[in-house]
Formats: sequence, structure tokens, C-alpha cells
Amino acid sequence: MELYLVPVMLTLSSLLMAFAWLGHLRFRHKGFRIALLFSWVLVLPEYLLNVSAIRWGFGTYEANEMAAINLCSGVLCVALVSKLFLKEPLPLRKVCGFVVMCIGVICVVF
Repeated sequence: MELYLVPVMLTLSSLLMAFAWLGHLRFRHKGFRIALLFSWVLVLPEYLLNVSAIRWGFGTYEANEMAAINLCSGVLCVALVSKLFLKEPLPLRKVCGFVVMCIGVICVVF
């Protein structure tokens, strides 16, 4: 079960963190305090997911494998949030770079 659940938890954690990092940029007309509050409301469940996944996955995965999954999913989630939520362009060269990065993580984990 951990084999599948840990990467899903790490990816969900990364998605929350991507929204914490970038989501407030869509509402720049709101004040800094609102942006800070928005980010911190997202960071607590992100941290709970991340720490839980790593503690639960240790033994099924090595720490460096989980770090690779976490970093790769983090970059992909930031790209998705910037594309879908902030409406920023995502050119083909970046998509190709993300694919190469994912292949690298697959090599590390499997």
C-alpha cells in the first residue's frame, strides 16, 4: 500500500505548496497580510501530508528516493499551478525539460 500511497501523498503535498507559493499572486490587489495568511493556511496541511508520507514511506522507500519524488512533483506542481491558475505560458521546451526530469526521478526510484 505504501508503494502507491506515499508518492500520492507527496504529490498532494507538493500541490498544496505550489498554491502556497504562487496562488496568492493571482490576487495581488489584496494586501500582503492576506497573501501571508492564505499561504500559511495551505502550508500546515502540506507539512502534515509531507511529514506523514515520509515517516510512513521510510522502509518502503529510501529517504533519497522520497526526496526525489518530492522535488520532482514539486516542480511539476509549480508548473501546473503557474500554467492553469496563473495562466502563464508553458512552452514545449519546458515541457520537454519536465519530462526529462521525471525520467531522471524514475531512474532514481526504480
